[in-house]
Amino acid sequence: MIDASRRTFLGAVTLGSATLGGAAMTASCATAAPSSGATTSVAGPDAALIEADLNSYVGFGNKRAGGPGDMACGDWLAGEIEKAGYAVERQTFQAPFFEATKAELTLEGSTVPVYPQPIVTPTGPDGVTGPLVRVDVAGHFTGSLQGAIALVDLPFARWSSALPRPVRGPIDAAFAAGAKAVVAITNGPTGKVIALNADGRQPMFPGPVALLAPDKAQPFLAAAFERKQARLVLDGQGGRRDAFNFVGRMDRGKAKWIAVSTPRSGWFGCAAERGGGVAAWLDIARWAPAALADYNLALICNTGHEYEYLGAAEAMKQIAPPVEATRFWLHLGANVAARDWRELPGVLTPLPNVDAQRVLSISPELVPVAQSVFAGQLGYESPVSSAVLSAGELDEVIKAGYAPAAGVFGIHRYHHVEEDDTRCLHLPATVAAADGFRRLLLAVVAA
Repeated sequence: MIDASRRTFLGAVTLGSATLGGAAMTASCATAAPSSGATTSVAGPDAALIEADLNSYVGFGNKRAGGPGDMACGDWLAGEIEKAGYAVERQTFQAPFFEATKAELTLEGSTVPVYPQPIVTPTGPDGVTGPLVRVDVAGHFTGSLQGAIALVDLPFARWSSALPRPVRGPIDAAFAAGAKAVVAITNGPTGKVIALNADGRQPMFPGPVALLAPDKAQPFLAAAFERKQARLVLDGQGGRRDAFNFVGRMDRGKAKWIAVSTPRSGWFGCAAERGGGVAAWLDIARWAPAALADYNLALICNTGHEYEYLGAAEAMKQIAPPVEATRFWLHLGANVAARDWRELPGVLTPLPNVDAQRVLSISPELVPVAQSVFAGQLGYESPVSSAVLSAGELDEVIKAGYAPAAGVFGIHRYHHVEEDDTRCLHLPATVAAADGFRRLLLAVVAA
């Protein structure tokens, strides 16, 4: 596993330049034409049930760890697992939170909303005032940053995390040069603000950091060249609150365990980011008791994903099955089956196919098996060895010693954007993926 590759992937998937104009999607995910090229088995997943699970997941709204949506979603998933015959154990831990009462950037009487970057350093109700100074991706700027509000202009990409160097580097450089606060422009394919994963244990930066949507950034970039005064306000209540992981166990006294995991939390509604993984996870939970009768089963659901896999790391300490007694671990992460979009100047329009920017990473010896199982499924048909690339919570699985193992991760166009809603779902591709995961599990245990 190459850590640099993992950080590069999770930091961003770089694209060509485009902006969002706001076209509405008229076709529903339930009637979209499948284009993954895969066919499900005769006794494959129930498409109507998967659609219902997707809608249920989306219906819980915002899913920040420990918030009302996340907690209600966790209760629902635990209940579904119990109905399928699993014994549920919950694991409570503390996750950061911040509930903003005001988060805005003001320039000459014009005010725009910003997104507070966790772990949030509040400014208080009066905010921070200083000249705007543009900082480029290399951390370079003109003049002095002492007492300024640094406007960090990130390159165009599908961003995911604040930890990689292209994001963290210029922010660190700005504070080192004396900036009071930083506002980072998350340039990406939708033109909207992209929330960034963060360290969940301690603040990453010594001062207030906010994220600004590129479609609202132009007046501030122009003002930065003249060092005009601006005011940043990040005010609200924050701290740490209870959140919970859980495991559904079916211990039948067998020699080995099969583990299947998925995260459920995220910055916004996370329809396509998380929904496909949750729906496929539930499908496996209901199917596996009969199909994998020679194994004990552990179905693990984590929260705190957005805090650099805080929940997954906690799960490894308490609720994961023993490493030496685990036959295989399958992790269903981000972008299991998201809709693709056509990018034209000023507009994004939905396409009938699945977003191919999804990766199946698997133990090296199982790459040929995965190639066969997922033939015709865009993205998955070209699995990568986990010795070359691993990302997301699969990293925690591999680091803990589980082998063989596999995991899915990806960054679709609306990844970490508030508009990741039902328009971004792709039901046929979700059903095909769920069927592929079933067949992968059968192939692995038969090997």
